[in-house]
Amino acid sequence: MALNLRLKHTECIIRMLNLNQPLNSTTTTANEQVYKILIYDKFCQDILSPLIHVKDLRKHGVTLYFLIDKDRQPINDDVPAVYFVRPSQENVQLIISDASRGLYNSFHLNFSSSIPRPLLEDLASGTLSSDSIHRVGKVFDQYMEFVTLDDNLFSLADKNCYVKLNDPSAGDKEIEEIVDRIVGGLFCVLATLGVVPVIRCPRGGPAEMVASLLDQRLRDHLLVKNNLFTEGGNFSGSLQKPILCLFDRNFELSVAIQHDFRYKPLVHDVLGLRLNRLNVQGEKGGTKSFELDRFDPFWVANGSLEFPGVANEIETQLNKYKRDVDEVNRRTGGSDGAEFDGTDLIGNTKHLMNAVNSLPELTERKKVIDKHTHIATVLLGEIKERSLDSYATKECDMMVRGGIDRSELVAVLKGKGTKMDKLRFAIMYLISTESLPPSEVEMVESALRESEVDTSAFQYVKKIKALNLSLASANSASRSNIVDWAEKLYGQSLSAVTAGVKNLLSSDHQLALTRTVDALMEGRPNPEIESYLVFDPRAPKSSSSSSHLRGPFKEAIVFMIGGGNYVEYGSLQDLAQHQQPVKHVIYGTTEILTGGEFVEQLAALGQKMGLGGGSSSSAGPVS
Repeated sequence: MALNLRLKHTECIIRMLNLNQPLNSTTTTANEQVYKILIYDKFCQDILSPLIHVKDLRKHGVTLYFLIDKDRQPINDDVPAVYFVRPSQENVQLIISDASRGLYNSFHLNFSSSIPRPLLEDLASGTLSSDSIHRVGKVFDQYMEFVTLDDNLFSLADKNCYVKLNDPSAGDKEIEEIVDRIVGGLFCVLATLGVVPVIRCPRGGPAEMVASLLDQRLRDHLLVKNNLFTEGGNFSGSLQKPILCLFDRNFELSVAIQHDFRYKPLVHDVLGLRLNRLNVQGEKGGTKSFELDRFDPFWVANGSLEFPGVANEIETQLNKYKRDVDEVNRRTGGSDGAEFDGTDLIGNTKHLMNAVNSLPELTERKKVIDKHTHIATVLLGEIKERSLDSYATKECDMMVRGGIDRSELVAVLKGKGTKMDKLRFAIMYLISTESLPPSEVEMVESALRESEVDTSAFQYVKKIKALNLSLASANSASRSNIVDWAEKLYGQSLSAVTAGVKNLLSSDHQLALTRTVDALMEGRPNPEIESYLVFDPRAPKSSSSSSHLRGPFKEAIVFMIGGGNYVEYGSLQDLAQHQQPVKHVIYGTTEILTGGEFVEQLAALGQKMGLGGGSSSSAGPVS
């Protein structure tokens, strides 16, 4: 059985709520006799939110729960307080304050990652000086500093990572801090799964920096006798290691910007799905909130369908529901032509019992149908108002054909859509078109300015593309000079994009990321991946640089540095499911971004370089 990240992560949380006692192997529940209070910070609240609901907290003995920075009253009962917070100076000081005030009788402290020694010493000295150290029961490093959104989907929730890594003014120290934070998050994921993978990444840029540091951290940790990987160290119970594939967002820019017409990406991009929760406008005003996770069978089954297919499926499910209700009514005498016969008391009682038993299931089905009918209706309104179907189709055509007819380009830029829709389309034109006539680029910029769009993001991508073309055509001597100049101007972004425009594009409908992961999992010699580096933390360093690995790999963890999305997640899951035998792919990223959110990061970089202009707002509607 393949590893399930959501299940593993949930088990870690339940064990923490059980005061870090071993779980009952048959029920995986905590000791319900021990009532406790849960205290968390905002980051750890986001970790808990997609995995454990309020009713689950009560099931595990949690009677009250609070944010650590909110005012709280003392609770004098002998009820332990379970803290789940990031190891920060601020949180340590708040814990010391709570202990010194005697808010709770006993403190069980759980840090989301390993607490640094200086902070641990601050905690000890603070509770000692306030004579409250006796209240601190135990301190645990939990290695849970990531957010799990699905069985095979996680995020480090590290905001604006792309900007930070590509900021031309960022110094070595800032870059090292970001890389260290990413490595820490990935280490937590691997510790939760209990696996030490083989690591593959392209040369240069953030991916290599993360791979190298993660390899070293795993090697150092494996030297400890009772390390986190001594138990259950075999992935899927097999002797083969999984493969961890690291990529930088610049590897494939287009997928982070494009409009997509499949259900999950649409709901995320257009309606703002966050932490598996969606807030949309209600039919009579106000806001309706929906959970979209593994407990929603329609979401699980139809998330990868294009929108028209989802609408058809809703209608199919509704008709089936109506038929089933009519059948229950017919069998229990609830409609004309019923089969109720007073002489057959046993038979009729059986029908009534079956009807009663089917009611909860029918009610739940109707709730799910109503939920997705409402979401689809709101989506349809946005699609019509903004012509999102046209954006998705034309962007896909541009990527496949390598360009677009000038009249079509003008029609889109002057047609329906928000400022952000038009900006994204213009950037997709830049990325997909190999040769850009200056007159055409000027026409696009003019159309954007007419719509009062801030063109900073457009100018940034244009500059990067021009740099790529210069590098591709330069001889080795002048290439070296261009690289020196570009590194001063563009900082960390250069190393990931110098491979040329080819890596920014998908050559067909399959994403470049998916195609590359497929090749890496095969583990055979392949020109597309022959330059990829290999790190094996369990092997001697001298043999770790082997150019080829024995394949194929059955399991992979794919991690995108600089922001990922539901398009890539869906594409990788399709790849895994259509392999024979079926493979298993976990997808993670520094943060899950909509197309608009990623373009805002491109705009921030453009502004840092003094590029762009136009309106300061790029997301509002265009009349």
